[in-house]
Amino acid sequence: MGDVTVMGFSGPTVCRLTGVTYRQLDYWARTDLVTPSITPAQGSGSKRTYSYRDVLEVKVIKSLLDSGVSLARARQAVDCLRDSLGADLSSSSLVLSDNGSVLADYDGLVDLLRGGQGVFNVVSMANVVAELTTMLADIDDRSEKVTRSA
Repeated sequence: MGDVTVMGFSGPTVCRLTGVTYRQLDYWARTDLVTPSITPAQGSGSKRTYSYRDVLEVKVIKSLLDSGVSLARARQAVDCLRDSLGADLSSSSLVLSDNGSVLADYDGLVDLLRGGQGVFNVVSMANVVAELTTMLADIDDRSEKVTRSA
């Protein structure tokens, strides 16, 4: 399949990988929640191309919305991910509390939960990355089968 971190993904592929509707994806692009970083929209009918990191952000937002987090809070979480661009996401968790969002490794997460009060939403980035990797492999396997049978 190659290095997924340098691949580009079309809008419909992002929808298949993340479970969001095309309408949601389009709205999020128009409101600058997640804009396609490889090829942004350039008028009606143009094709957007999303990076792996963009797809990961969409998947995190979808996970948060599914767990009952508001879109405004999900925006804060994405900002936190962007601020932690160099972090190893596969060994981190995204933690949302009443006071904001933070990306924490296991030790930092334990400290936050032990010393904190209030409600926390925790998204294991390892789970999100693993899910996305599995879905990418499935899509790659299917496209290989189609190519071979042609």
